[in-house]
Amino acid sequence: MNNNHKNNKAYYGNFGGQFVPETAMFALTSLENAYNEAKKDPSFSEQLNDLLKNYVGRPTPLYYAKNLSQHYQHHIYLKREDLNHTGAHKINNALGQVLLAKRMGKKKVIAETGAGQHGVATATAAALLGLECNIYMGATDIERQKLNVFRMELLGAKVVAITDGLQTLKEATTAAIQAWVAQIEEVFYVIGSAVGPHPYPAIVRDFQSVIGNETQQQLATLGIKPQHIIACVGGGSNAIGIFSAFLNDPSVKLYGVEAGGKGIDTDEHAASLTLGKEGIIHGMKTYVLQDKYGQISPVHSISAGLDYPGVGPQHAHLFQSGRVTYAPITDDEAMEALLLTTQQEGIIPAIESAHALAYLSKLCPTLPAGQPQNIVVNVSGRGDKDMHTVFSILKNEHYD
Repeated sequence: MNNNHKNNKAYYGNFGGQFVPETAMFALTSLENAYNEAKKDPSFSEQLNDLLKNYVGRPTPLYYAKNLSQHYQHHIYLKREDLNHTGAHKINNALGQVLLAKRMGKKKVIAETGAGQHGVATATAAALLGLECNIYMGATDIERQKLNVFRMELLGAKVVAITDGLQTLKEATTAAIQAWVAQIEEVFYVIGSAVGPHPYPAIVRDFQSVIGNETQQQLATLGIKPQHIIACVGGGSNAIGIFSAFLNDPSVKLYGVEAGGKGIDTDEHAASLTLGKEGIIHGMKTYVLQDKYGQISPVHSISAGLDYPGVGPQHAHLFQSGRVTYAPITDDEAMEALLLTTQQEGIIPAIESAHALAYLSKLCPTLPAGQPQNIVVNVSGRGDKDMHTVFSILKNEHYD
């Protein structure tokens, strides 16, 4: 295994690195070199920006949620990533990486997915750009995200069901990494979150930074100074995307919301930063939910996109440094926020995004009464994909 501590670029404080087999190091070095070249090439940026504008539909609106603002007695703004083509922020990164794959001469891309949104986004980009595509997905997630599975197949991708372990995102990621290492010369691995070995966390953050840059510009145009920004965190791509533009402004408080599952006093949650310890997972050093023997713990979340036992290394650093506050939200709290947002604003958020929206009920009561503050919530995706889960819960059917 390579754990190149001399490569400071690979680390965020104590976290990150390249904990991978030596056979993968050539591919990571090639990826980093190709990405650095692409960043300097105006034609790459022009092509990506054109697709983001005319294909994805960016910039996404920064919407003043009047009814939620009245409910919470603070000014609530929603960054509407749910309005992107394919329904989530995932397309920003998928397009960037698949464009990079094509630039590198790859003919096939693979990806892991939990909630299915990254899988759909990767399949979409692959269809657009003419590349073969395989998506690795846990069998549990396939069952609760049937719509997205059909969308991926309709787009021409092959969905590979993973039946190991809990059959969710961790196992899908492990399988995708194994498939990548086995075909490393021919295949490009499109990682969907700000996780994995360097340079993936940086690449994903850079492609998702469009969220934060737009938000910053939109607030400035409105003459609004934000005091608080909230985003959900599984691996952490939508959160690092919106946080990135504000990290150097200490007057803006940042909040990452983890999956509290059935409660952090139970064993059924995915609160990696709240209760995790430093460890190694999927090629990176970060905070990991693990037992006393260092084995990765089973995790649970009502959200297929947040049930991951680790977190991106930059988030681990931001947690350790105290720059970002991370907190858990339970399944029940997320569902309450989903219903409130739907019925108050006519916006059905993804269950992942509902975790961020639920944190408003924790944050707002702690703020000075009678002094409305400006709060931005990143609505990372829309809830179409979650109707099966929501329907089951509202019909009082046990869903696990």
